[in-house]
Amino acid sequence: MEKLRATGRLLRYSPKASIFDRRLCPNSGKSIHSSGSGYRNGLGKKGGDEISRKWNVRTCFGLYGSQRRNLQDCMERGVVEDMRRMQHRGFGSVAEKVQRDASFLTLNSDDISYFKGVLGEKNVVEDEERLAIANTDWMHKYRGLSKLLLQPRTTEEVSQILKYCDSRSLAVVPQGGNTGLVGGSVPVFDEVVINMSMMNKVISFDKVSGILVCEAGCILENLITYLDNQGFIMPLDLGAKGSCQIGGNVSTNAGGLRLVRYGSLHGTVLGLEVVLANGDVLDMLGTLRKDNTGYDLKHLFIGSEGSLGIVTKVSILTPPKLFSVNVAFLACQDYFSCQKLLVEAKRKLGEILSAFEFLDSHAMDLVLNHLDGVRNPLPPTIHNFYVLIETTGSNETYDREKLEAFLVHAMEGGLISDGAISQDINQASAFWYIREGIPEALMKAGAVYKYDLSLPVEKMYDLVDEMRTRLGDSANVVGYGHLGDGNLHLNVSTPQYDDKTLAQIEPFVYEWTSVHRGSISAEHGLGLMKANKIFYSKPTATVKVMASIKKMLDPKGILNPYKVLPHSIDSHN
Repeated sequence: MEKLRATGRLLRYSPKASIFDRRLCPNSGKSIHSSGSGYRNGLGKKGGDEISRKWNVRTCFGLYGSQRRNLQDCMERGVVEDMRRMQHRGFGSVAEKVQRDASFLTLNSDDISYFKGVLGEKNVVEDEERLAIANTDWMHKYRGLSKLLLQPRTTEEVSQILKYCDSRSLAVVPQGGNTGLVGGSVPVFDEVVINMSMMNKVISFDKVSGILVCEAGCILENLITYLDNQGFIMPLDLGAKGSCQIGGNVSTNAGGLRLVRYGSLHGTVLGLEVVLANGDVLDMLGTLRKDNTGYDLKHLFIGSEGSLGIVTKVSILTPPKLFSVNVAFLACQDYFSCQKLLVEAKRKLGEILSAFEFLDSHAMDLVLNHLDGVRNPLPPTIHNFYVLIETTGSNETYDREKLEAFLVHAMEGGLISDGAISQDINQASAFWYIREGIPEALMKAGAVYKYDLSLPVEKMYDLVDEMRTRLGDSANVVGYGHLGDGNLHLNVSTPQYDDKTLAQIEPFVYEWTSVHRGSISAEHGLGLMKANKIFYSKPTATVKVMASIKKMLDPKGILNPYKVLPHSIDSHN
């Protein structure tokens, strides 16, 4: 008893006999009975004697009403501005400029008349305000100069558009929800935008196998809601779920919050329908878990960012919805404790662990100061590190016992400084909003340089520390991410963008990642921002093979030009 009490202020005596009287369970109709601090705990029976204790964790009293912000709303504010023609453009790099490919032709009135004949007048958009939104990424960092937005409704229409554009050498940019962070979903110059939003139908869902077939323009959150009503879930969950589309998710191989449980889209996507640059339609829309007949070509298009073809339909395996869900928000003294906690969570929570996220004190401070309605769930202090753990299972009693044993063990080992467990779905959402709200808080704080990196877990935060030393007081360096799968989101927040700060960050961040055998893009893709940085993660021979595949599938290079692949392979030494 004394040992448990000594582990910290979390453990205290309590007359209550059960740990965590109620867990987050959507089907539970039981009322919530909480202590003054919000949560009740004990240690059950041991050796026939009832030993009751209380973990004095707290509730997050402020409940958030509308937390799922549509990123499109952020994007639409302040986007409309004068656009001007350029022959070369700079995008946040010290000296690097992007040259317009002279082989691409420009639009004329005949082109627009053709597209109107295929799509109808209302789906051929020339309105300046709507084009300004389509031309601008949600960070307002990348702005294109497109004069035309097309909105196809069917695969056949996409095919006709691409066949025509290929014959005319008109460059195109496929666009979904436009929530990307590397300039991959907006034009660089005057490329035609092909927006997939109108292809948003669910085609079929098999309740026995859990296989969903849908069009590429389906918004992720809408698919989550649809499957929820069927008793299933999407294996993918992102902070941008209210705007991003499944076609864009697949095209960027988006990772998200629960990759530690369900794996990447390379594992859950069973089939695709893709339109190639010349208009040919590849029907790979299989719904089989096993198909070992030849090359599995769909994997070429997962993560290719629309540079090899436009995804029009997706077949994806969805897991059944499990009703025993727990969310814990914990504080750790140092990053080493976060690592140890992850190791223990994998070992002791095992099959019910569905998310393991971390953020540092700088990230928490930003959220508390820049997002409305957010309260510190572990007042009064700001701790050095925070970990959000989610468990999902089918047996509430079994899951509760596993989580209790894990938390008690972690407290005994001194891995946790403080913590809170959600008592209902509102509190669980409040905890998740802290983690998911970091990108929005960063945007509100000013300019932000964002880096999405895969690194060995033990090395991840070393980069954050080194970057703080490198930049000093000139910037606020923020570290957070998916600790469960080794994905660091390194963000450098400054009052405004400037080349001096960027020169301090790049190429250092890429060189550091390369030396530690990491990846310069864990889940955001390469887009325009990192196209010329690919050699930090891939050898030249590999990049040349990629370029040969691009040349074979898109000989004229009209699909999302200037993105993914370096602008000059031969110049790389």
